[in-house]
Amino acid sequence: MRYLFCDCKGIVLTEFMAPGTTITSEVYCETLNKLRRLIQKKRHGMLTKCVILLHDQVRLHTNALIKLFSWEIFDHPPYSPDLAPSDYHLFTKMKVWLDTQRFHTIEELMDGVNNWLHNLVAPFFDEGLQKLVSWHDKCLNVDGNYVEN
Repeated sequence: MRYLFCDCKGIVLTEFMAPGTTITSEVYCETLNKLRRLIQKKRHGMLTKCVILLHDQVRLHTNALIKLFSWEIFDHPPYSPDLAPSDYHLFTKMKVWLDTQRFHTIEELMDGVNNWLHNLVAPFFDEGLQKLVSWHDKCLNVDGNYVEN
């Protein structure tokens, strides 16, 4: 499994988890602390602006840390077919790219995905975040009902 945090400028943090590893509250809090340090390093001054996280389940300990950092959670219906994170801009493009690739080892796969991700440019991420906002607005405007594309 891989986790990824990005903004309109690109990737801030992305790592593969060891096979069989589960994301617990403790592991996710460590990840959020690492993310905070990387934002300070890579995005000078951005922690004074609003950091908004889009993710699925938030555990109590994680929620407390997010509040401590003065970050926000991007609220979305958990089972909305229109706002599923797996269908988000980045993942649809990654699926298309992966369909054209052949890897013989897990290391080759991890290297290939890392290279693909790090070759993406800022406009790609900005476009994806703008689409997400648009999809979210459409969903809200129809009271959470399914949105036709």
